[in-house]
Amino acid sequence: MKKFDSDFLLGAATAAHQVEGNNIHNDCWAMEHMKYTSYKEPSLDAVDQYNRYEEDIRLMAQAGLNAYRFSIEWARIEPEEGVYDEAEVDHYRKVIRCCKENGLEPIVTLMHFSSPVWLIRKGGWEADSTVEDFARYAKYIITKLGSELKYVCTINEANMGLQIAEISKRYMQKMMADMAAKKAAAEKNAASGESKADDSDGKVQVGINLEQLMKNRELAAAENMEVFGTREPQVFTSARTTHGDEIIMLAHQAAKKEIKALFPGLQVGLTLSLHDIQAVDGGEANAWKTWSDEFTHYIPYIFDDDFLGVQNYTRSIYDENGLMPDPEGTELTQMDYEYYPEALGHVLRRVANEFKGKLFVTENGIATADDSRRCDFINTALEGVQDCMENGLPVIGYLHWSLLDNFEWQKGFSMTFGLIAVDRTTQKRTPKESLKLLGSYR
Repeated sequence: MKKFDSDFLLGAATAAHQVEGNNIHNDCWAMEHMKYTSYKEPSLDAVDQYNRYEEDIRLMAQAGLNAYRFSIEWARIEPEEGVYDEAEVDHYRKVIRCCKENGLEPIVTLMHFSSPVWLIRKGGWEADSTVEDFARYAKYIITKLGSELKYVCTINEANMGLQIAEISKRYMQKMMADMAAKKAAAEKNAASGESKADDSDGKVQVGINLEQLMKNRELAAAENMEVFGTREPQVFTSARTTHGDEIIMLAHQAAKKEIKALFPGLQVGLTLSLHDIQAVDGGEANAWKTWSDEFTHYIPYIFDDDFLGVQNYTRSIYDENGLMPDPEGTELTQMDYEYYPEALGHVLRRVANEFKGKLFVTENGIATADDSRRCDFINTALEGVQDCMENGLPVIGYLHWSLLDNFEWQKGFSMTFGLIAVDRTTQKRTPKESLKLLGSYR
């Protein structure tokens, strides 16, 4: 095992809504509690990190880690438009200072998927006004906390909406094909007098409950009108239009401008969800288009950022027809991702060809109940990172997803990504061997 230099940022990551609990003013909380929800279960007190952050930070420090990425919940800071909660600002100040007292560099994300309900009522992430709203929030919170920080991620996985739009498109195409196949089979069976059971479920599992979302679409419309003032609220993880995609980039740039005006030396970037895009013979054009949608077209908006947050979990393989199924017999994670830790090194190398700033692995991990596989995943992924660094790539850190087994959005608590297990009855923390392993790289 090769250890990283002392200045390399090695740690773990979380998101406020997934760990804090009781984020009652944001859109996710509202959607979780709807009758016709696509969430498997509500977050409620999640893993109560709002009250237990000191314990979690100490566990990281004891394992040897030196960095912690967490998000500030916008809806806590600004629960109503233009109304700020100083007590919540002070809470995050205490989290930051607790990190420093324990030798961890705090890396703050300003928006990790969840948004204030009032923002969604104004049109959410398809509304031009969101650019100014986000910049105002960024200015406010960085005015208060910027002197305590070195690294800020403005927006988490800024490209997520386009990925969901593509997934939704594929889902609808499959559903239509299934319907046509069922109709043909029914006509054939009717003619022959035979009957067949339907074994096609058409699920697409990518951290969202797309099947339930589609089933509930019409039923949820009235509830959406009541809560958000629209039948189709444009939350951050809605299928994004090209205009909405541009709004997100403009929001990032506007926030960065405000941050730099306050603290020019503060390192600012965003994070992107990036697959290791591969092609078999004939699939080169499809693979190129996907990479362009996922990464390349963002370069004009981020080329002068201080760093890029690279977030990778697996690969995607394309042929002439599009995205291929996972290779036969491959190991799948709880999220139905192919187990492929080599993807991270591949993505870092490809990104470095087009983005010339610092690279920061802000998420990489695996949902599994078998921690030995998590350990294997970490070893292979970090070997890839070290190879990239030895080849001159400017990788400044690696943050594993996730610190804790937590609330995986519409999947609820069923996905275990954590380096630390949590008994949600008692909220007792139990560090896994993978936490110790990750810390041993320092």
